[in-house]
Amino acid sequence: LFDDLPEQYHDSAFLDRVHFYLPGWEVDIIRGEMFSNGYGFVVDYLAEILRSLRNHDFSDRYQEHFTLSSDISTRDRDGIHKTFSGLMKILFPEGEATKEEIQAILHFAIEGRKRVKDQLMRIDSTYADVRFSYEDGEGKTFSVKTLEEEEYPRYYHHTIGDGAEASEQKSPVKTDVSEKKSVEPAEEQPQAGHVAYQENQRGISYQTLFGPYLTGAQKITLTDPYIRLFYQARNLMEFLETIARIKPDDEEVSVHLVTVEDEFKGDQQEEYFQKIQEAAAPIGINFSWEFSKDEGLHARHIVTDTGWKILLDRGLDIFQRYEMSDAFSFSNRLQEYRPCKAFEVTYLQ
Repeated sequence: LFDDLPEQYHDSAFLDRVHFYLPGWEVDIIRGEMFSNGYGFVVDYLAEILRSLRNHDFSDRYQEHFTLSSDISTRDRDGIHKTFSGLMKILFPEGEATKEEIQAILHFAIEGRKRVKDQLMRIDSTYADVRFSYEDGEGKTFSVKTLEEEEYPRYYHHTIGDGAEASEQKSPVKTDVSEKKSVEPAEEQPQAGHVAYQENQRGISYQTLFGPYLTGAQKITLTDPYIRLFYQARNLMEFLETIARIKPDDEEVSVHLVTVEDEFKGDQQEEYFQKIQEAAAPIGINFSWEFSKDEGLHARHIVTDTGWKILLDRGLDIFQRYEMSDAFSFSNRLQEYRPCKAFEVTYLQ
């Protein structure tokens, strides 16, 4: 990651003083809708606020809830603290962050410093292995990995050396919350369990998430209160495409959607469903839907007649924004090329 820097900067002692590395591929492209139409600070005034905040130290705000691993060195700890303190000042200057928000910032700060350290281990073999993790008050250990480490586990440690691979084998204790799943082809035999995916992770599709669990099912019920807008209807269509790929040509599958009617665009919503129904019928998918009367419906899950229940904290809406109208974009055609939102899936049998 430091290869593009001038050669005089290719010095491990210098690079070790970098607190955080933010890769460009995790930064969204600036688009017109990102700009605010409301009031804002004059730049000079905002700069004065930021300058004043330099006199405050928020680096210990996580210590009420979390403790860094003892493996983390003083220099690594300083880098994490600098990033954490800066983000806390900007996002929560009054200190009103919840435990979950503090955890998200701490995890992010550790990840950025880990990325620096992993690169240093490629440059200089004298650097010792570090287990980047933290614990909460209940003793649960949360391992921190970079996104590229999750996506390409076979290659990420290959160039680091034997020490890092040994460190990977003695990785922290897995917990339901912290366990992350590398993007590998789905197993033929589905297993019950819980997996979580990181923000901007790629290589994920409905096929890998649901395919093994939907295979052989003749009745599938999808409950998702947020199938209203066009992109949500498109997600539903791609879900049916997944079923079309795995079902035998000579069999029919019934798919029933339970959702909530849009208060303002119910007619358009129903029009989407009718078009999906007409498109699905000729290929052996009997699609139906109903609008739940429960206005407080928040459940999002998939239930099959083969005994599987898949709990979805985001429903089908797992992908970041992408250009749907661009016919020459791979992210438009293939889900695997889209960055995803952070989400979790639980498989129950």
